[in-house]
Amino acid sequence: MPDRPEQPTATIELAKGGSFTITLYPTSAPNTVSNFVEKAKSGFYDGLTFHRVEDWVVQGGDPEGSGRGGGRVKSEYNDLPFNVGAVGIARGPDPAINNDAQWFVTKKDSQFLNKQYTNFGQINTGMDVVTGIKIGDKIKSITIS
Repeated sequence: MPDRPEQPTATIELAKGGSFTITLYPTSAPNTVSNFVEKAKSGFYDGLTFHRVEDWVVQGGDPEGSGRGGGRVKSEYNDLPFNVGAVGIARGPDPAINNDAQWFVTKKDSQFLNKQYTNFGQINTGMDVVTGIKIGDKIKSITIS
């Protein structure tokens, strides 16, 4: 693991039941983690949906629910690999700019994303819940600890 043992975690509870926990990596992506934590603590993600579900990824956090919502922030690339359960930030065609709201979890090894997307965390419990997510499933809450 790239960070120290006192890494923060985010527990995502789904409205349909079930939860999963992400270990966050603030030393590898400090601005990304700070932005995610701030949004989570404010309740920004509560009630938002997972709008993209494919065999290799689930993505949510879009305030519009369409895959086009969210603001723009500077990308923070690092050397963390996109293995199963890696958590990243969505981006558009400009690799220098990330979305400030949308995030994704890889359900399969996705090394093609390495150094192309900001990796800011890793699922540590509940990967079975992640693989069961369907399009439209809602985030009930995200708790940071």
